Amino acid sequence: MFALRQDYRENLQLAFDTIRAHKLRSFLAVLGVMIGVALIILVVGLVQGFRETIQDEITAEGLDTAWVARFTQGPHAGRRPKEERERKPLVREDGIAVMQSCPAVKQAAVSIFEWTQPHSVKYQRYQVQGGEFRGTFPAYLEVYSNANLKAGRFFSDSENEHRENLVVLGENVATALFPGVKDALGKEVLVDGSNFVVIGVLEKPIGGFGNNDEDRRVVIPFYTFRKLYPAAFEIAMRFLAYPGQLDAAVDQVREVLRRRRNVPYDKPDNFTIQTNMEIRKQFNEIIGGVVLAIVVLSSIGLLIGGMGVMNIMLVSVTERTKEIGVRKAIGARRSDITWQFLFEAMTLTGAGGLMGILAGSIIVFLIPHVTDLKAVVPAWAVIIGSTVSVGIGLVFGVWPATKAAKLNPVEALRYE
Repeated sequence: MFALRQDYRENLQLAFDTIRAHKLRSFLAVLGVMIGVALIILVVGLVQGFRETIQDEITAEGLDTAWVARFTQGPHAGRRPKEERERKPLVREDGIAVMQSCPAVKQAAVSIFEWTQPHSVKYQRYQVQGGEFRGTFPAYLEVYSNANLKAGRFFSDSENEHRENLVVLGENVATALFPGVKDALGKEVLVDGSNFVVIGVLEKPIGGFGNNDEDRRVVIPFYTFRKLYPAAFEIAMRFLAYPGQLDAAVDQVREVLRRRRNVPYDKPDNFTIQTNMEIRKQFNEIIGGVVLAIVVLSSIGLLIGGMGVMNIMLVSVTERTKEIGVRKAIGARRSDITWQFLFEAMTLTGAGGLMGILAGSIIVFLIPHVTDLKAVVPAWAVIIGSTVSVGIGLVFGVWPATKAAKLNPVEALRYE
C-alpha cells in the first residue's frame, strides 16, 4: 500500500513538472475546460438566485393561502382558449359564500381590478404610473402575509361601507412621492384624478427583481373602487386556510364555487384555484428542467475541451517518446507510464475546472452588486464542476496514456 501511494505521488509530481515545463501548452489545454465550467457556475448561480427570489416571493404571500380567479394563472402563449374567455367573472358574493360554507377557511379577501387602463398616483409635481391598483377589504392584511404596515393604518369595514376616499400605498410608491414614509401620512394625493387621503404605507415585501423589486401597491376600499369604476368586473379572491387544512379548504371552496356557478358534475371547473405550494412545485419543476438543459449544453463545451486536451496529450506523447523509452529502460512498468499521463491529463483538466469555478464564482458574487439580480453559487455546483473537470481528464487521457504505455522501449530510445 505504501509503495502504491508512493507511485501515485511520483506520477503526480511528474505531471506537475511537465505542466510547469510547458506552460503555454498547458494553458491552451485547460482553457476550454475552464470556460465550460465557468459558464456552468455562472448560469447555475443566476438560476439559483432567480429560484430563491421567486421562492421568497411565494413564501412571503403565505403558504397556507390559495388564489381564486376565473382565468388560469401562470404564463401562457398567445390568446387564451375560448372556454376561458367566455367564463363569467367572480362576484363579491362568492367570497361571502366561501366564508359561510367553508369551515377550513379562516379568512378570505376579495379584490377588484381595472386592467383596461393605466393607473397613476400624483402628489404635487411627483407622479407614479403603472401601480398595482386594487380595491379590497380589511381582510387583505390578514390573508396576505406580505401585507405588513410600515406606517399608519389600514381602512376599516365602516370606511369601506361608506366609500371613503382613503388609500394605502406601497413603500416604493410612498418614497417616490414623499421624502419619507411617514411624510406620506395624512397627505392628499390624486389617484387617477380623484382626491384620496393617504392613511398607511405597506412595507416592501422580500423577493422580486427588476421592476418587480419595487412595491408599487395602491390599495383602496372595495366599495370606493366600485364608486370610481362602476363598470369594473374583474374580481379575484385569496383565502387563508387554518394551519394544516389547506387541502380541505381548497376542496370546500371548489365545491362551493362549482355549485354557485352551476358547473355540471361531469364538466371541469370554470375557474382556477391555485395554492402557493402548487406554484412553488411547478416553478421548481421548470427550474429543474432549465438547469438540466444548461448542464447538457455546457457539457458539449466541456467535451470539446476534453478533445483538445486529448490532442495536446497525443502531441506530448510523440514529443516525449525518448523520455518514455528512458523510463521503461530503467524499470518503469506499463502501468507507471499509463498513470503518469492520466495524472497529467486529470491535473490539466482539474486545474482548468478550479480556475473556471473561481472565475464563475467571482462573476456571480459581483452580479448582485452591479445589477438588481440575485445570484448564488450552490455547493453542489462547485462539487459537480470539480468532479466533472477531473473526470474529463480521466476519460480523454486514456488514449494518450495507453499509446504511451504501449511504446516499445528500444524503438522509443532510438526516436529522434
